[in-house]
Formats: sequence, structure tokens, C-alpha cells
Amino acid sequence: MKRREFITLFSGAAAWPLAARAQQGAKIPRVGIISPGRSDGSDTSRATLDSLLTGLRQLGYVEGQNITIERGFGESNADRLREIAAELVKRQLDVIVAFSTTAARPVKQATNVIPIVGFGMADPVEDELVASLARPGGNVTGTSFLGPELVAKRLQLLSEVLPQHSRVAVLWHPRAYGDGTMTGMVKEAEHAAQILGMHLQFVPAASSEDITNAFSLISRERADALSVFPSPILFAEYGRIASIAADKRLPAIYAAREGAEAGGLMSYGANLPDLARQTAVYVAKILKGAKPADLPVEQPTKFELVINLKAARILGLTITRDILLIADEVIE
Repeated sequence: MKRREFITLFSGAAAWPLAARAQQGAKIPRVGIISPGRSDGSDTSRATLDSLLTGLRQLGYVEGQNITIERGFGESNADRLREIAAELVKRQLDVIVAFSTTAARPVKQATNVIPIVGFGMADPVEDELVASLARPGGNVTGTSFLGPELVAKRLQLLSEVLPQHSRVAVLWHPRAYGDGTMTGMVKEAEHAAQILGMHLQFVPAASSEDITNAFSLISRERADALSVFPSPILFAEYGRIASIAADKRLPAIYAAREGAEAGGLMSYGANLPDLARQTAVYVAKILKGAKPADLPVEQPTKFELVINLKAARILGLTITRDILLIADEVIE
């Protein structure tokens, strides 16, 4: 990647006037943000980025006043993420915030010195980002959204809402996380499916370009429901996935509420905007001198079930009162 091309990726990096710096009498902290999403802000991940910035403002860090933020976007391309990670490390920033394990891994490979705060990591221990959740032990800490642990729960919820649907397609990105994490997720899903009497069809999609072909395979196998595995790449495409699933009249459950908000039937998982604001707390602590090795990885304590009744009506489904009573939010 040419330097000029790289600089254009860092949209919104604040330029702090020299006079203002002198007036402050202190070094302005420089924070890098690396995301697998798109730089034009057109994908689902934009809301989580905004929530992180909101969290920083609430903690007294205002971009353009007392903090400089440099952004890099992978545009759903793993090679570009590695290039951005290398360039961020060269800039010798005070902290690098990595959105998801997908972004944290190339940054970790590029530096063991600069503090890294991972947002919404799947299994940071299995993915070799930290030594343990309680004692990270290196230069990485942050928040986890418990991706692998909730795979079976989503299939269970899907079976409760759709008791007559047994052929479930699983849309997944096989390299979203480390091999151990992905293997664990598949095993959890297969074990749950055996108990629930489901037949699973795993359909890979490693990029946005793969999604159309993935749905062609799903239709060919006559799946009657869909579960979307956790993945930063797929998360960024929730709007498109929900639209295609609706066109094919395919009930779907997603790993985050953004899937239901985009028109999907339901979702179950951590609230990612809340997790982003929680991540901002760790950024602030490190800027004030805390060491990542001493900050335990934070895990969500609450998971939300979101039901989209409008989507249910379009699909001709009736959501039982029992399901509606346990839902944290119902979209009318």
C-alpha cells in the first residue's frame, strides 16, 4: 500500500494546532482505531465506533480538543487490515483500539509494546491474544462478547420460535477468529443441533462478495431457517444479509441486535454499543498510566433477545406470548 493511499484511509484524524498544544502544556494523546469495516460508514459497525467515541467524550476525551484519533478501515479485506496494523504501529501511538479479534490479531503480531485495547473479542485466550482473562499478561486487554459460548443458545431460541423448522443453514466466516475458536463454535453448534433435532448446513462467506453465492447454496439445499455466526465481516453486512433473507422468506437469528434492527427475525447477544462504551473506559485507564497486563478482560454480564415482529408478520410467523415475555425488546 502506498503511503498516500494509506493516509486517505485515516479519515477524520484530528489535526491539533501547535498553538493549542502549547496552551495545553501537555502531550496530546494519540489513539489509533482499526476496524474491519468500511471507511464510508455505510455498514453496521459504524454505530459501535460512534459509541466508542461517545464513551471517550463522557470520560473527558474530546477529539480535536484533547485527543487525536487516527482511523484505519480494512474494507472487509484481511490483507488491508495487516497493512493498516503495520502502519499504525510505525506511528508510535499511545493506544491502538482494535475492533474485534479480526483486527486485534494483526496488531498484536505487529507490536508487543504499544497497548492494544480489543473491542468485542471472541475468545482472546484461545486466539492467543492474552494469557488469561483475569491476567492478560501482555500488551492486550479489552472486552469480549462471548462469541463461541452463545452459538448453542441461538439455535435453541430458533427452535423455540420455529419448532417445525429443522433444516438450518449456518452462515459463517471460517477464518473470522483463530482455528481453535472457530472449531469450538462449530462443535457447539453441532452438539446443540443433535439435541434439538436439527440438520445444519454450514455455508462459508469470507467476504461481502461471497454472500450472494452463499444464499444460492442455502436455497439449493432448501434450508428453512438461518443462523448467522459471529463475524466482524458478516456483522458489517447485516443489512444486506437481512434483506436477502427476507426476499427468500428465510427466518434468521443474528449474534447482535443490529441484525434484528436491519430487518432480521431475531437476535441474541451482548449489546455492542454498551460494550464499546465499556471499551472506552479501558482506553482512558491506559492513557492515565494503567498497563494492559493488569487490566482483566471485561465480559458482558447481560445478553439481550430482540424480536422483530414486523419481520415475523412478513414471514407469516406467529411469535408466542412466552417468547415475547422473555424478549428484552420487541420491534413493532
